[in-house]
Amino acid sequence: MWINANCATLDPNVEAPYGGLNDQAIGVRDGQIVAIAPMSELDLTTVTAELIDARGGWMTPGLIDAHTHLVFAGNRAEEFEQRLLGVSYAEIARQGGGILATVNATRKATVDQLVELSQPRLQALMAEGVTTVEIKSGYGLSVAAELNMLRAAKQLVEHNPVRVSATLLGAHALPPEFRDDAEGYIDLVCNELIPAAAREGLADAVDVFCETIAFSPAQCDRVFRAARAHGLGIHAHAEQLSNLHGAELAASYGAWSADHLEWLDEAGVRAMAEQGTVATLLPGAFYFLRETQLPPIELLRNYRVPMAIATDLNPGSSPLASLQLMMNMACTLFRMTPEEALAGVTRHAAQALGSAQAIGMLRQGMQADMVLWDIAHPAELASQFGVNPIRQRIVAGKITHV
Repeated sequence: MWINANCATLDPNVEAPYGGLNDQAIGVRDGQIVAIAPMSELDLTTVTAELIDARGGWMTPGLIDAHTHLVFAGNRAEEFEQRLLGVSYAEIARQGGGILATVNATRKATVDQLVELSQPRLQALMAEGVTTVEIKSGYGLSVAAELNMLRAAKQLVEHNPVRVSATLLGAHALPPEFRDDAEGYIDLVCNELIPAAAREGLADAVDVFCETIAFSPAQCDRVFRAARAHGLGIHAHAEQLSNLHGAELAASYGAWSADHLEWLDEAGVRAMAEQGTVATLLPGAFYFLRETQLPPIELLRNYRVPMAIATDLNPGSSPLASLQLMMNMACTLFRMTPEEALAGVTRHAAQALGSAQAIGMLRQGMQADMVLWDIAHPAELASQFGVNPIRQRIVAGKITHV
């Protein structure tokens, strides 16, 4: 039992900002929260549980990074330098760079090598209070390589006190062997890759990149149908560079989330609101690519679409392994409030992963994934960066050290 804790429950049934409850005790049994009660109502002389004194610190739900490409091989820092020197993306691609450079490196790596390469990235997230991370494939672009990426994602759970939601992003880009045959590659994704991942239990959901430089809405529709047929959740990279109405399409399938969304229009927002699809916003990619088109935050607010915040951790457009930095960017770049940002990496991030019944809030019956912070107010988690105020990270009721 944690005592003398201030709780940012993020529970919408608690009317105070952040779902705040002051001077509380939190009881945990078998990895679940069994009670949250004011200290004034407790007689500690009758409590038999182990007591942990929070000393007035703030307890929040464990942070959730709901969109990452954390598993990959290779390094594209030289491309960053080239772009700053004026080399176009097309020229970089002709030189063998871009996403295919990551694909080539990832295909050559074994599962064990992918796990080893990914460990420092995951470690950085956990050190900032992340207790659940979504990990996408998408840099293999073949049946064998995509499954290896998903196997690596699952193996990371065995080595670390963290929850992982694995997503099959086979429809991320065209592999070189299908350069002129997008329909043939979608056939492979739908008829071979998705069934194989489902058979092995390697994926919780399927994702697509619905964009002019990737896959058309009609091709994404085929992938969504295959995902639904195999009982997998649905995500979509949508409206990042243009408006192909990919978010609206994803919502029609009851997608857990549509992600990026800089070019999302009101029809797409309305469709997401009607179907309960979460808007996962990725300020790191917006920042790193120096974009100027902001996602429609006010429309999303007006339609009460839940907004998650995630790192989009990847080698090309968001090589950033800090969810606290994303909270700050969501406030400074997107003008979200600190409370919206914290909800975006807890309650709404859980919704984006189809896990809202288990994680993302401090509430009786939820998993005891929590973080104890040395802060005076929850807004500090979004307002400052570079000073990590974490005191304890707790997964399934167990204090972990990273």
